[in-house]
Amino acid sequence: MHPFSYTRASDTREAVTAGSRGGRYIAGGTTLVDLMRETVEHPDTLVDIIGLPLREITATERGGLRIGALVTMSEAAAHAKVRTLYPVVSEALELSASAQLRNMATIGGNIMQRTRCTYFRDVTADCNKREPGSGCAALEGFNRSHAILGASDSCVATHPSDLAVAFAALEARVRLLGPDGERQARFADFLLRPGNTPDREQAVRRGELITAVEIPALPRPLRSGYLKVRDRQSYEFALTSAAVALHIRGGVIREAKVAAGGVGTVPWKLPAVERHLLGERPSEALWVRAAERAADGARPLQHNRFKVELLKRTVARQLRIVGGTR
Repeated sequence: MHPFSYTRASDTREAVTAGSRGGRYIAGGTTLVDLMRETVEHPDTLVDIIGLPLREITATERGGLRIGALVTMSEAAAHAKVRTLYPVVSEALELSASAQLRNMATIGGNIMQRTRCTYFRDVTADCNKREPGSGCAALEGFNRSHAILGASDSCVATHPSDLAVAFAALEARVRLLGPDGERQARFADFLLRPGNTPDREQAVRRGELITAVEIPALPRPLRSGYLKVRDRQSYEFALTSAAVALHIRGGVIREAKVAAGGVGTVPWKLPAVERHLLGERPSEALWVRAAERAADGARPLQHNRFKVELLKRTVARQLRIVGGTR
C-alpha cells in the first residue's frame, strides 16, 4: 500500500474543501480499502466522511423517497418506507454482498464502487480503466462475466452494483454538493459508459460529494422486485439480474420500469421492454414477447454468449413474478 494522509471532515463544507484539493472520500471503505491494498488505487489523501449528517431516509415533498448517502445498505434494506414503497430496492440490497459488508457499506459508496473485473484488479494485466491507453486484456482473455451491452473497444467490464440496477429502473436522481453548490444528476447520466475513456466512471466533478439518492414518486399501486442470477447463492456478483416495477390499474399496465444488471458496463435500462408492456394486459405471452427485446444491441464475446438468452429468461421470469402471473 502506498503512503497516504488521513483527515476526518467535521461537516460537509470541510469535506468538499478537502475533496476539491484532491482528497478521496471514504466512509465504509469496503471498496476503496481493497483497491488500495491491491495497489490498484493509491490516493494521496483520504477524507473520512462517516461522521457527516447524511444518514436519514425521508419522504420528499412530491411523494418520493430520499436516502442519505451515508445510510448503510443494511439500514436502507430494513427501513419500513423502503420495504413498503420500493421493495425492489430492499431486495437488491439484501442480495448484495455479505451481511457484514452490508453493515459497513454505504449507499453513496455502493453506487461509486468500481468494477470487479479480474483484469482491472490484476495490476500486471492491461486495463484501460486502471491505466488509460494500455489496452483491455478481457477482450481476448477469459470474458465469461463481462458485458454484452454498452461495451466498447476500450472496455467490457460490467458494473457490479445490484442497488444501482434498482435505482436505474426507478429513474432515481443523485444529489451532489460541490465547490459550486448543490446539483442533481439523473441516475442514467451519473454512471458513464466506457467509450474511449473507461477510466472516467461517474459524472462527478472535482470535490463533489454525494449527499443523497432520490427516488421519484411513482403511480400507485406499484409492484416491484429484483431477481439476481449468479453462480452461487451466497456473496456472488450477478451473471444477470432484473429490476422491475409495474403500475397495473384496471387490469392494464399503465407504467413499466425495467433495468438489467450483470450484463452492461452500467446498469442497463430497457426502454424497448418497457414500451412493449405499456397498455397491455399481463399474460405469459406478453412477458416472453417483451423480454425478447431485453438483449437488443448485445455484442457478446467468446465466453459470454450465454448471457443473451439468460438475460431474456431472467427478465421474463421477473416480469412474471412482479406481474402476478407466475
